Amino acid sequence: MISTKYIYMIVFLLVMLDLSGQSILGKWKTIHEKTGKPISIVEFYENNGKIFGKIVEILEEEHKNDLCSKCSGSEKNIPILGLDIIKDMERVGKYYKKGTIFHPVMGHRFKCRIKLLDDPDKIQVRGYLLFLYGTQYWERVKY
Repeated sequence: MISTKYIYMIVFLLVMLDLSGQSILGKWKTIHEKTGKPISIVEFYENNGKIFGKIVEILEEEHKNDLCSKCSGSEKNIPILGLDIIKDMERVGKYYKKGTIFHPVMGHRFKCRIKLLDDPDKIQVRGYLLFLYGTQYWERVKY
């Protein structure tokens, strides 16, 4: 007879294997944390072993041609559409860490952590400023 301890261990290993197979590569719909409205589509891609996220579609008609007026440096006054808002993320287990997320409306860059959830079609995206953070849940775009 197999003990309960071994059954729990097998279930745990299967869950961990499933999470390790997930990837954030592809397109994700960003959802506003307060209104629940979709904002944009961000496409995650890999470059030199790191993960980046670029705005490939703006869903709010009135903002489709917005410029990054609050940005600085080379990003100042360029279109938000096409802007890399997530940079230099590294996978650490079920998280992507060590990178940044940029809020083009505010013009601020934050430390970022992205968590793979049990649902493979949702991720938790969190931006940090010191000990404060904001969280959004993004949904995978399916065609």
